[in-house]
Amino acid sequence: MFALVDVNNMYVSCERVFRPSLVGRPVVVLSNNDGCAIARSNEAKDLGVKMAQPWFQVRHLEREAGLIALSANFELYGDMSSRMMTLAARYAPRQEVYSIDECFLDFEGVSGDLVGIGRDLRATVLQWTGLPTSVGFGPTKTLAKLANHVAKTADRKPGSYPAALAQVCDLGAMSRAELDDVLRVTDVGDVWGIGRKIGARLHEGGIRTVLDLVHADMASLRRQFSVVLEKTVLELRGTTCLSVEDAPSPNQQIMCSRSFGEPVTGLSELTEIVSQFASRVAEKARAQQSAAGAVQVFITTSAFRKRDAQHGPSVTMPLVRPTADTRALVGAAVHALAGMYRPGFNYVKAGVMLVDLRPQGQEQGELDLFTGAAEQEAVAHHQDRSRLMGALDALNRRFGRGAVGVASAAHRTAHSSHIARQERRSPRYTTRLDEVPTARA
Repeated sequence: MFALVDVNNMYVSCERVFRPSLVGRPVVVLSNNDGCAIARSNEAKDLGVKMAQPWFQVRHLEREAGLIALSANFELYGDMSSRMMTLAARYAPRQEVYSIDECFLDFEGVSGDLVGIGRDLRATVLQWTGLPTSVGFGPTKTLAKLANHVAKTADRKPGSYPAALAQVCDLGAMSRAELDDVLRVTDVGDVWGIGRKIGARLHEGGIRTVLDLVHADMASLRRQFSVVLEKTVLELRGTTCLSVEDAPSPNQQIMCSRSFGEPVTGLSELTEIVSQFASRVAEKARAQQSAAGAVQVFITTSAFRKRDAQHGPSVTMPLVRPTADTRALVGAAVHALAGMYRPGFNYVKAGVMLVDLRPQGQEQGELDLFTGAAEQEAVAHHQDRSRLMGALDALNRRFGRGAVGVASAAHRTAHSSHIARQERRSPRYTTRLDEVPTARA
């Protein structure tokens, strides 16, 4: 038996923990640069605010309906997520952290009333962190995900499902008739792994509900869709195709990109930005013990600035040897930037991506017939900067990101033009001593 634990409206809920006055009010959290809504409270959803809707399109609701907009505070959200995941892990032998607000739990071998366990888990997370959650149980991961959807929807929209399924739902404990009733009123597009395009195609073919999909002809589905949908149907029928992954597989690509608060035109400032991004992806590569075989860099102007000349180049720099060395990756990224930069353009976004990732230490040897043993040993010693990079990461963990780095990535003040706008960001209550709330009696 699997469970999916999901924080309701994660980003908004984190904000409400420290600002109870936001409870019951329409709230949205904006993306980097305060561009669009990436999280919405139920009250904001009721106002018609759509996911990823640009802020300028709904800004009038701030005045007309009391909509509150906050800048994203990912440092706070990440720390609150870690606390929630630690609590949830206590309830099952195995856990897979699926995203910042979701985790799967494997309850194999656990006896007892699962709904009761789910309610206790939910109450503990709420008491210890202040975060409201929904818990769904199912014989497969897809059914657990669907059960979570039912639990959340039944809580938010009374009458959509039986009231007993609100907050915690166990599809595995239902009779066949009860389960069919739930699947019959659930749109096929609500199934995990079925996107908008596939959902539309299924609707065109007469498969509108989850029950329709469960009873669909497998051979016909296989001909029209991929093996992924076939596995989804098998999971909905109770056959396990997906297991809990204790350790997530390493990323095949690592990227850092941001939009700027204001357009950037100079090469020196772009060099600083790209150096910071390259330093960040290098740190991420070392964290998953990977080395990159190439570095891809891009800069771009804004297509929405009609009067500006447009330029959006991208360059991939192959590396002689795979590496996670910050200095080598920053050097390659800056070299790529210098080759594609053109003066006179208003650049609004840049990014650095590591590609051709492989495990550290896995590299092809080279035959050198003309270098002596002593010289080869000196070169190898010079190339092995793992201890230096380890010290760099340790210092940045202790004193904060960016405390130590390469000179070209020197951080400027918060007023620098390339710093993304965060005019509405709340304090980082749990990770910064100078932002800890002060209680006055």
